[in-house]
Amino acid sequence: MAESTEVRGHRKERVGEVVSNKMQKTIVVKVERRFRHPQFKKVVTSFHKLYAHDETNAAKIGDLVRVQETRPLSRSKCWRLMEVLNADGSSKTAA
Repeated sequence: MAESTEVRGHRKERVGEVVSNKMQKTIVVKVERRFRHPQFKKVVTSFHKLYAHDETNAAKIGDLVRVQETRPLSRSKCWRLMEVLNADGSSKTAA
């Protein structure tokens, strides 16, 4: 009993693009999900907008970020910013 390591439950993580940072300490992240339609077999893209807590206002519009699920911080905000993966989404391939 010398070690008292705190074990937390598994928390969901998502990667998405910042679409808004107009609020104080809050960003809106667009998360994209691609799946094959069960009946028509066509690839469908669906989007979700997640409100995430950004304590230092580090994320800018267009950045690729990783967010993690957390306790409810407000009525709509239950995610928090973990890291900014790349600024301005520069990993996207140019056509």
